[in-house]
Amino acid sequence: MVSIKLPNTLLFLSSFLLISIGLSVGANVPTYLYHNCTNATTYTPNGIYQINLRSLLSSLSSNASSEFHYTTAGEGSSSPVYGSFFCRGDVNTTACRDCVSFAVKDIVKWCPVQKETMIWYDECQLRYSNRSFFGTVYELPRISFLNTANVTDPYRFNLLVGSIQVAAAEAAKGEPGDKKFATQEFDVDELLRLYTLAQCTPDLNASNCGRCLTDAIARLPICCSGKLGGRVLFPSCNVRYEVYPFYNQNATAPPPAATQPPSGFTSTSKGNTERSSIVIVISVVVPVVVATLLLVVGCSVLRVRARKKYNTLMTQDNVKDLTKDVDSLQFSFESIETATSNFSDYNMLGKGGFGDVYKGVLLNGQEIAVKRLSKNSGQGATEFKNEVVLVAKLQHKNLVRLLGFCLEGNEKILVYEYVPNKSLDYFLFDPKKQSQLNWSIRCNIIEGIARGIQYLHEDSRLKVIHRDLKASNILLDKNMSPKVSDFGMAKLFGEDQIQGNTMRIVGTYGYMAPEYAMEGLYSVKSDVFSFGVLLLEILSGSKNSSFRIGDCAAGLVAYAWQLWNEERVLDLMDPWLKDSCYPNEFMRYIHIALLCVQEDANLRPTMSSVVSTLKSEAPTLSHPERPAFISTRSSSHQKIIGTTNSLSVNNGMTVTDLVPR
Repeated sequence: MVSIKLPNTLLFLSSFLLISIGLSVGANVPTYLYHNCTNATTYTPNGIYQINLRSLLSSLSSNASSEFHYTTAGEGSSSPVYGSFFCRGDVNTTACRDCVSFAVKDIVKWCPVQKETMIWYDECQLRYSNRSFFGTVYELPRISFLNTANVTDPYRFNLLVGSIQVAAAEAAKGEPGDKKFATQEFDVDELLRLYTLAQCTPDLNASNCGRCLTDAIARLPICCSGKLGGRVLFPSCNVRYEVYPFYNQNATAPPPAATQPPSGFTSTSKGNTERSSIVIVISVVVPVVVATLLLVVGCSVLRVRARKKYNTLMTQDNVKDLTKDVDSLQFSFESIETATSNFSDYNMLGKGGFGDVYKGVLLNGQEIAVKRLSKNSGQGATEFKNEVVLVAKLQHKNLVRLLGFCLEGNEKILVYEYVPNKSLDYFLFDPKKQSQLNWSIRCNIIEGIARGIQYLHEDSRLKVIHRDLKASNILLDKNMSPKVSDFGMAKLFGEDQIQGNTMRIVGTYGYMAPEYAMEGLYSVKSDVFSFGVLLLEILSGSKNSSFRIGDCAAGLVAYAWQLWNEERVLDLMDPWLKDSCYPNEFMRYIHIALLCVQEDANLRPTMSSVVSTLKSEAPTLSHPERPAFISTRSSSHQKIIGTTNSLSVNNGMTVTDLVPR
């Protein structure tokens, strides 16, 4: 029973209703979200660029009767301008037109002399640049919003959100015509419903749309893990989920039963749904006193109902399908002890920051590799099981196969297939064994690693970001073919433990992309950076930390960049390769590596692009920009030189992740 002091409540709600009446006058005012002005390039007021910009904005505004429009002004001149807008797929023509009209006025106020700008509203977005961006995926600048209300079982809720969001993305990229918009709804239980949305700019093809949405969905756990609502906005696509209908269901699908957000929920944006509710209240309830009384009663009922929904969500097992195969994957601790001769030192294959690895032989004669994880993992038993089930479903010839697990008491053990030729670093960094890795074998290893990471990023049912790709995590089978190991294992530990362990491993900082090393932000492009470093190591036969420039120690990336600028790339070649490697092919592989380690993550290629480029000499490679950072060490200090473009803002309502391009 909710206790309310009626006189104070009447006064407050009456005031609220009067304010709402005032707001309803501007019902078509779009809900502003964020804007970005790229300060790197500016134009001279009243110059050619501004003249072309005015023409472009006028064209965008006059074509706002459609959901999407892109155009160019001044094409062929010295200062062309490229621009586009697109509206949310469920927004009607009037609201779309009004949103674009506001955008063309607002953007020149906030970004008066910038050549590249981006502005987001809840109903539309507008963008212009001095460079053509049509038909190309852009993920920067980006912005994330989250709901401050938490769930009590974030791991399962995140899995549920991810699976439904992926379904929406699949529908969006395959949408017939040019709309590239889809929504998906899911009954979590008999009371609660999850609503998701995915949309791309219609100039993208299905493949690029799918890639953009996949990357956007991958950022949801980063920005919004365990939250009841969240959204990620890229220039080329956006995704969002809530536990209440935030879009016009009549414009997307037959309307289901109405659902209101749970108690304590604060929306990250106020769109057409909220404004429509205000209009309905005003049109139906004229007397202010009657309206406030109805609101008091209604809010009380909704509060009780929402609390029941929330409790039901948190207590029921909503992802039973994820753990239905657990029993078939679980090994007993006794069987693991027997297989490893009670974890004898004789069977130890190696030690790692997350646990020790042993060779074992099961009773049926199958050889296995057993990884006994550290006992101070912060992950619970249920999460550990679910994670193992998900990772075990990843099947690729260039990934080490996870056979199962053991979870008894404080023991958390992973059981892998046994790979006989140890890890890549065992051969690559040993002067006596380097000769076994001729050019043909190294090319096979490079391509295999690339294909394995491509599978994790793009081809598996779930996107997996490795986060710790390095030579010691590449195992070699009896044919010297590579198998990526420890993929996704970082998810089994708390973030602090991963970073702490990484800091204790020599050279690890050289593998880590700066956005991850400095801010903990990881994406597919941070794996691409790690692959670039690993590629340089394979080509040179040297560790990343073993080079000097002048009197200072320097990473391999810095040394390779110096040789590239001095046109002495062949000096980096491992001496063992000189009799088996064509110089032009070696230089092309170095070129690919430098593209992977560029400072701007958005400029780094995707792994699918890397795979195609490794095997083909036809594509013309772009000129690499400056590497992401140079790590300079001396006996007393370490300095990381570079730039990052990320900022976190918390205003009490939303938490925003801003990364300008």
